[in-house]
Amino acid sequence: MVGLPARGKSYTARRIERYLSWLGYRTGVFNVGEYRRARVGSHVPHSFFDPDNPQGDEARKVVAMAALEDMVHWLKDEGGQVAIYDATNSTRARRTMVRARCEQAGFQVLFIEMSCDDPNVIEANIRSTKLSSPDYENTDPDEAVADFRARIAHYERVYEPIGEDEGAYLRVTGAGRGLMVSQVDGYIAARLVFFLMNLHLTERPIWLTRHGESVYNTNGLIGGDPDLTPDGNLYAHSLADFLDDRCPDRSGVVIYTSSLRRAVQTAAPLGRRSWPWRALDEIDAGVCDGMSYEQIQEQLPEEYAARKRDKFHYRYPRGESYQDIIFRLDPVIIELERTRKPVLVIAHNAVVRALYSYFQGVPRDRCPHLPIPLHTVLELKPHAYGCHEVRVPLEPQLGAGSTMSRHPPS
Repeated sequence: MVGLPARGKSYTARRIERYLSWLGYRTGVFNVGEYRRARVGSHVPHSFFDPDNPQGDEARKVVAMAALEDMVHWLKDEGGQVAIYDATNSTRARRTMVRARCEQAGFQVLFIEMSCDDPNVIEANIRSTKLSSPDYENTDPDEAVADFRARIAHYERVYEPIGEDEGAYLRVTGAGRGLMVSQVDGYIAARLVFFLMNLHLTERPIWLTRHGESVYNTNGLIGGDPDLTPDGNLYAHSLADFLDDRCPDRSGVVIYTSSLRRAVQTAAPLGRRSWPWRALDEIDAGVCDGMSYEQIQEQLPEEYAARKRDKFHYRYPRGESYQDIIFRLDPVIIELERTRKPVLVIAHNAVVRALYSYFQGVPRDRCPHLPIPLHTVLELKPHAYGCHEVRVPLEPQLGAGSTMSRHPPS
């Protein structure tokens, strides 16, 4: 990462880590600020960052090298695949040192420069994220802002934007409004270009929900394309009330459903345009489609045992695994990141688990075991350091004959 403070470097680094980890790459972030806080302390004055302060300059070099060496060790000896060196790297000399050490160890280097001159964006970043950092814990907000602005000024005095002769780089400008690409090579780097083209800082809710209760839910069967039960239809109307309350502007929300009937029927009472998307269809159970887990255990005991051993990688015969679902959901994630309006996704158990895992950074092996109950909306609000979550059960309006609790999530 490259850029002045308060330009979104750490935010972008964390989003890249989450995205690549979700896709299956072992990804780690090495944040030099955390190394500095651990070795020097959190409460250091802005003068520590003054380039004319020899003691501060030397201390910052020491922690930068410590983070860099730990990163190289992690990649070489601990199975790391993608490492993100999160620091200002604000001078050509520092970037030359980083690139030389990585290339000496045999690693490809890509610089991602965050460039933003919008004072409103910078001010918002200072107040929303920097004031909550350990550097300014128990500090008067106005004093903290003044100190941090002075810290930025120290970096501005020596900052050198990336040059064409410094190798592969991406330059993100205007808080995600522009992207410049130079000498980028390789699949992962190309994926990052596409990802960063769609990343933005706009806060908005993302609502995830399973379809209403279906006929297969009541019979304990998996897969298929069944209709909703009466209670499933009641949930669809409860969902419509929920959406009207949260987003009265009928054109102010984007709605995606799977292409299967139970999801499309759940969206029908919303009274708003929805977009069916086959990528959101439930996991393909292959030869087990339409069976119960009891039937699978009895008729296909080896498959049942294999699924129990490793639910994430297990692939139904002629069907899919959770890993397959993540691969086909990649364009959905890009679309959800791109969209600046509130979004409602009506899908299925395995699919909602996979989407939720992305937004909350859940390890892949835990994904198949996440509890995603029927008739519940998962309200996610992405922010700089993660994602706020509220679960909203909409069960009170269900009929007395609801059977959804009889069948645990698959």
